[in-house]
Amino acid sequence: QVQLVESGGGSVQTGGSLRLSCAASESTSNTYCMGWFRQDPGKEREAVATIYKRDGTTYYADSVEGRFIISHDNAKNTLYLQMNSLKPEDTAMFYCAAIYWPSGFGSCPKRQSTYPYWGPGTQVTVSS
Repeated sequence: QVQLVESGGGSVQTGGSLRLSCAASESTSNTYCMGWFRQDPGKEREAVATIYKRDGTTYYADSVEGRFIISHDNAKNTLYLQMNSLKPEDTAMFYCAAIYWPSGFGSCPKRQSTYPYWGPGTQVTVSS
C-alpha cells in the first residue's frame, strides 16, 4: 500500500510560480506511473501531468504544456510539479496519484479512476 502526501500548495498572484511535492511512504519501483491531477468543486478530477518512472516519459495537459514540469527524485521517493506562469484558471485542489504499470501497458493512464493510490491534496489559488 503506497501512501502519498502532497505539499507546496498556496496562494500566488498571476504569473507566479509554485512547486508541489508528493512524498511516497515507500519506494515505488520503476514500473510505476505517477501523476498530478487537479479538481475544481463540481468538476471532474483531470490529469495535469504524468510520468512513467521506467523511462521518464511524460504527459502534459494542453492547458499546462510549456508552463508545468513534472519530475521525480527516486532517492527521495518524491514526485514534483513545478508550476510557472500561473493563471487564475489553475486554481484547484491538486492531487498526486500512483499506479503500478508494467512495461507493455502503453502510456500512463490519464483517467483518474484508474489510479488506486492518492494523496489528500493540496490547494493552489491564483489571484488576478
